Amino acid sequence: MAPLHTFEFILKNYKNFNSRALKDALIAYHRHMEKGGKMLWAVAGAMSSAQLGITMAPAIRAGLIHALSVTGANLEESLFRLVAHKSYKDFPDYRYFTKDDDTKILENRMRRVTDTSIPEDEAFRVVEKYIVPMWVEATKTGTRKFWHEYFYELVQKDQSLYEGRPEESWLLAAAEKNLPIVVPGYEDSTFGNIFASHVKTGEVDASIAKSGIEYMANFYDQYQELSKGEGIGFFQIGGGIAGDFPICVVPSIKYDLQQEVRPWAYFCQISDSTTSYGSYSGATPNEKITWDKLTRDTPMFVVESDATIVAPLMLTALLEAKENPDEANKLIGKYTT
Repeated sequence: MAPLHTFEFILKNYKNFNSRALKDALIAYHRHMEKGGKMLWAVAGAMSSAQLGITMAPAIRAGLIHALSVTGANLEESLFRLVAHKSYKDFPDYRYFTKDDDTKILENRMRRVTDTSIPEDEAFRVVEKYIVPMWVEATKTGTRKFWHEYFYELVQKDQSLYEGRPEESWLLAAAEKNLPIVVPGYEDSTFGNIFASHVKTGEVDASIAKSGIEYMANFYDQYQELSKGEGIGFFQIGGGIAGDFPICVVPSIKYDLQQEVRPWAYFCQISDSTTSYGSYSGATPNEKITWDKLTRDTPMFVVESDATIVAPLMLTALLEAKENPDEANKLIGKYTT
């Protein structure tokens, strides 16, 4: 068995403030998994461009993540990283850029995301050549699919497209497992825009992509199945629609469908958004109790930090504990008693 370096490091060193929140969230996540529980990850921000797949893909394959809610941008950017990884360019000095510097990046057909950039020709246009014919064929046959299903099919279609490491693509890992996934607001993405342009020209019918409402209607049944046994927890990166859409499934089943439903079994959010007036990203978990999204008994954790630092730490520690749960429990006893 491999040593639990990251797991032990967190238990030993993370005693107070945000580090304490991370440690407590890690232990609760580990115990939830040990009991046979499940976990949904809601991923906002630009986490795919930040290469979260390096740790997220192994976590999916190891059975630590059982469902996903992602923005359309995160969905497509996991694919971009797989097909165009070597063409990305990093800009570590981005804080000191002028408008002229960013204009040069535009002229070089790159699209900057903080300190890295997505290559238009090697990413957008390569994927476009494959996915647009899929949309056209679906229009001809009257086939309707969820947005992610087109990407699930494409990412597994032709391995010669891979330029990055397949083992680091969370989209590929999710597709291979056919993981339940919702992509709310996918219209707000590069390929949402590309899809709209082909709808405008009449080449593609808008109805071939199932709507966000259909995502929720389908998610009702998925949630009821996922929440059996020890229940399913909610691990959220950032805020906005990626988090708010799936967490609403519980009160919607309860009040709108008027059916019995189990509450979320765990909640953790990593966010650098401060609590402010009306901010969902910065809202405390207790606010969700008033909306019947969480209950007073839900284990709740908030780590106010940078998810690009915290999430890989959490996932690495969980992977270690998954491989050697007995040793993980010994370490918990050693450092928490």
